[in-house]
Amino acid sequence: MELKTVELTPKKVEQLNEQPALESNINLSKDGKWFIHKTTITTIKPVKYVDKVMGYVFNESS
Repeated sequence: MELKTVELTPKKVEQLNEQPALESNINLSKDGKWFIHKTTITTIKPVKYVDKVMGYVFNESS
């Protein structure tokens, strides 16, 4: 079976870069009774967007 490589257009690369980053961690509790699945979603938004949508002003020094 032959594998083909697909090249992404610059527009598609830009769209993919705008998607949130997903991280998934799986652990057992210390006592071994519980399965813990933690998912972290990371998005990056401009400060002006957050200020306008959420009405929150960020401290620029932090």
